[in-house]
Amino acid sequence: MRAMSYQQYGDPEVLELAELPMPKVAPGEVLIRVRSAAVNPVDWKLMAGYLDGAMQTFFPVVPGWDVAGVVESVGLDTPEFLPGEEVIAYARKDFVHDGTYSEFIPVPTRSVARKPAAGDWDQAAGLPLAGLTAYQLLTRLGTESDDIVLIHAAAGGVGVLGSQIALAKGARVIGTASERNHEFLRSLGVEPVAYGEGLVERVRALAPVGVDVVVDFAGGALPVTQAVLRDGGRHGSIADASVADAGGTYAWVRPDGDDLQVLADLVDAGKLTVPIAEVFPLEQAAEALRLNQTGHVRGKIAINVSR
Repeated sequence: MRAMSYQQYGDPEVLELAELPMPKVAPGEVLIRVRSAAVNPVDWKLMAGYLDGAMQTFFPVVPGWDVAGVVESVGLDTPEFLPGEEVIAYARKDFVHDGTYSEFIPVPTRSVARKPAAGDWDQAAGLPLAGLTAYQLLTRLGTESDDIVLIHAAAGGVGVLGSQIALAKGARVIGTASERNHEFLRSLGVEPVAYGEGLVERVRALAPVGVDVVVDFAGGALPVTQAVLRDGGRHGSIADASVADAGGTYAWVRPDGDDLQVLADLVDAGKLTVPIAEVFPLEQAAEALRLNQTGHVRGKIAINVSR
């Protein structure tokens, strides 16, 4: 099968197009023929070796944890899915080896959900990791109807989905973003506020008694969070472990097919959309990673593997 892979840690330049053996499909797994894979910062961070102390790595490595595709075959005792079904998955495993920048990937059924009927393959591929990251943290913080939620980095890859998920839960959402993204956030139903000096005052002007929930998708926001959180409020971050020492929740996303199906259903209900910034062919995956490294992309970057 065709795949982009690397034999050693390094920059995106270590990626090369290769012919790799077809993967085996274990009991309880489905083999997915990949239509689209989404790019996430963790892809190039793994490639650079930043997580070497946390996850066992077996070279060659195919990057990518987000996938949308079609079930090609199923392993033994796998009644949940049938060949031909359109699915999505956050395909992270307990080790780093086979990823989604390839024509096929085996994935445990516990990580798989059915693809939303609404939207295309690239939008479906952009949903799992970012969507689950936002959904799981907002859920752990007990976000519910009538909460006032402040989202740091509301226009980012995770934040734009988190904003919509919080709105779908019935919350009022205030989102920090650069001014060039304010109109976009307003179109989603978010009340935007600009970064920088005076941020606390701008949030307080919108929520004088403080906010109920603060979700940090960028890092470095703890002082602002503490200044605007009401007494008894809840806060968490995916980017700043120090929140745990300040009474908050530090979260790391987990593969979960049931949670992912909730998000897919929100897409089909018209309550969640995945903006796509750019789509690259498989052989240009290194360029896609370099674009992601800039940190200035609104929406997801997708890799068209096959159609």
